[in-house]
Order: sequence, then C-alpha cells, then structure tokens
Amino acid sequence: MHETLPRQLLSREETAWVNPCRLSADAANTLCDLILPETEIRAAEERLLRFAPYLRQVFPETAEYNGLIESPLREIPVMRRKLCDHAIIPGRLFLKMDSHLPIAGSVKARGGIYEVLKHAEDLALQAGLLSCTDDYTRLTGLRDFFGRYTIQVGSTGNLGLSIGIMGAALGFRVKVHMSADARPWKKDLLRSHGVEVLEYADTYSHAVAAGRKLSDADPMSYFVDDEKSTDLFLGYAAAAARLQIQLTDAGITVDREHPLLVYIPAGVGGAPGGITYGLKRLFGDNVHCFFAEPVTCPSVLLGMATRKHEALQVQDYGFTGKTEADGLACPSPSGFVTRIMTPMLSGIFTTADRNLYEYLRLLYKTEGIEIEPSACAGFTGVKNLLRHGETVKYCVANGLTEPVLKNAVHIVWATGGNLVPADIRKIYRVTYL
Repeated sequence: MHETLPRQLLSREETAWVNPCRLSADAANTLCDLILPETEIRAAEERLLRFAPYLRQVFPETAEYNGLIESPLREIPVMRRKLCDHAIIPGRLFLKMDSHLPIAGSVKARGGIYEVLKHAEDLALQAGLLSCTDDYTRLTGLRDFFGRYTIQVGSTGNLGLSIGIMGAALGFRVKVHMSADARPWKKDLLRSHGVEVLEYADTYSHAVAAGRKLSDADPMSYFVDDEKSTDLFLGYAAAAARLQIQLTDAGITVDREHPLLVYIPAGVGGAPGGITYGLKRLFGDNVHCFFAEPVTCPSVLLGMATRKHEALQVQDYGFTGKTEADGLACPSPSGFVTRIMTPMLSGIFTTADRNLYEYLRLLYKTEGIEIEPSACAGFTGVKNLLRHGETVKYCVANGLTEPVLKNAVHIVWATGGNLVPADIRKIYRVTYL
C-alpha cells in the first residue's frame, strides 16, 4: 500500500499526513464509546482525586495542585514570533508543560502513575485493606503488603521512570525492561530508586515482548502494557478535563470561531491517543489534534495510513527506526490506539532530528524553558501547518480560514525533560550546531 503514503515520507523528508478516515466528533465519540465509554474517564478522574492526599504526603512537589499530577499551561509568545522565520503564526501559542509534571517529569506520569495507583487500589481493596471512602494516606502503611508483588514494564525511558518511581514508592518490586534507545541517565535514575533495570540491545518492541513474557510466568507479577493497556489510556485521557479548567481560568473560549489545535509527540501512541480521546470528548469538532513523529520512525502514521496497525514495523518500509528522540523510537504502533484514533485524529507531522534540537534551543533562548528533544516534536506541526499542502487543504475543508485562525489557540504538548541532568541539557543545547 505504498501508494497511500506521501512521497516525502518514504524519502525521509518532513511531511504531513491528513487522516482520510476522520469522522465528525459526534460520530467518532459514539463509535468509540462502544470500546471505552466516557464513564471510564470519569472513574479515572475520581480515582486520582482519591489518591491525591497520599500523593501530596509522599511527593510534596504535588502540593501546588493539591496532590494531583498536573503541569502548567504557559503562553510562549516570543517562541511564536521566532518559530516561523519571523512569519507570524495566526493565533496564540501555548506550551502544555507535561515536561515538568511532578514525580516523573514527563507525560508518562499521567498514564504510568495512574495505572500503578489503580493496580495498588485493586490489590488493597481485594485484600480488605482499603475502602474507597478511606483516607488514602493509609497506603503508606501497606508497603510490606505491596512488596509481595512485582510490576514490570517495557520502556524506552519515560514510561519506565513513571512506573518505577511510583511503584517503588508504594513498595512494589519493579522491573523495567529498557530498549537500546533508552538514555543511560534514565537507567541510572531508576536504579537509584531501587528499581531493577533489564537492558536489551534491541528495539522497544523486543523489550516489551521480553517483559511481558517474564511477567506472565510469575503469578505475583503485573505487566503494564504500553501497547494495549486501557488503564494507561484512561490516565492520559483524564488530562483533558484539567486542561479545560486551565483554558477557562485563562479566559480562553473554545468554539467554532475560536478553535483549539493541539500537537503531541507520538511513540507507540498511548499518551497522545489518550489525550486526544479526552479532548475530543470535551471539545468535539472545535479541537483539531495532530501527532508528531520522527522521519525515521513514523510508526503511528504507517499503522494508520496502511491500516495494518500493530502488524507492521517501520523497517518493513525501509525506515531505520533510529532517532535522537528516544521516547519516540517505537518501530511498531499500538493497534489499540491506532484503531481508536482512526475516526478522531486530524493528522500526523514528521520531523527531522536536527530540527528537534533547533526547537529545543529556540525554546530555551526565547522562553527560558528546557525540555528534551522528543518533547519538541509538536513544534513541527505549528511551524508547518500552513506550509504543507495536505494540511492547508485540511484547514480550508474544516473552516480554519485566516480570520478564524487568528482567534485560534495552538498548544504544543511538551512530553518530557524536567529530570534531564544539567550536563546532558548542555549537550542538547549544542547538538547539531
């Protein structure tokens, strides 16, 4: 099905793909409600509220949001002016700073920590050690109980950090299966929390398969499956309601004349998929969600465009799968996520590694914000929305005319970087110079 793929994509050039299967929000939400009903998102939001007192006690850095794992929404007007070679981007530009989420410093803190908390709650409820009406600070006294159990996960880095730090804090034994793309400092940080790190000289998909196999052989082990987990997905989806509050607090209206455009980096697809799912529930056709992937590892784009979903590897199409964006180095996408995104996602941009570092430096220079390279991928969507022919056509077809775009809010979702060591940050700032 190469004929369905953009020529620039196959040539490893930056490009944009517009989803031809996207439906109206009402139709998409009705269809997807059969798979994951909105009541499940509400249940996830309520569960996080139950855990808030515990998180505030164990992780004082969550106090700003009263025990909730949340990040700032910050307008970045200077970055906006400089991003497009001095061409003004219509509308306002914001950074959703999940790069600075407490505890794990990445968007994975939303889904990963949520799934660990849900698993802990399930175990404690089943054992009669907890009820949903309890003060959840009592969980600090259950470390020996949780210590009987193991949690395992396959990761390129950030998901492993969120699972490892949270699991270890509760008292679980945690094993993180790390692919060859994982940064050494992330492995070192996990080990400092008492997490067992198993290293593989192979891809993310191999690490996941190895972790799943090892976990399945142990009846006391629980595997967090980034490719298939609905709990991870729900943790990410809960972000939408929090964002809605932040937009309201900032005096921002989202409607047909004031659209919201969101650009999210994608690896296997779980985090951006869950966030998109939640946003489409709240804002319907007034929100337009785009993913961003490396030119060398566009697995979600390939999975959706060919409709092969998880049954492909980027290497099948001649891509190396190697990228500086370690969190996006997933050669095969989540079939669960790509299927749910089929009627919802607006499109996908691809970006070259070199440009990730350009965005990283520009953000630091203009706004004083430091994030990691993979977290910068969303900027390619803002910069190229009106430069790629396919997305220009998308804007015309969806009423995103110049007068409307002047009232738009663009949000680049920064997915990680706060825990990057200072010496590594310095290296990032001079890479590809």
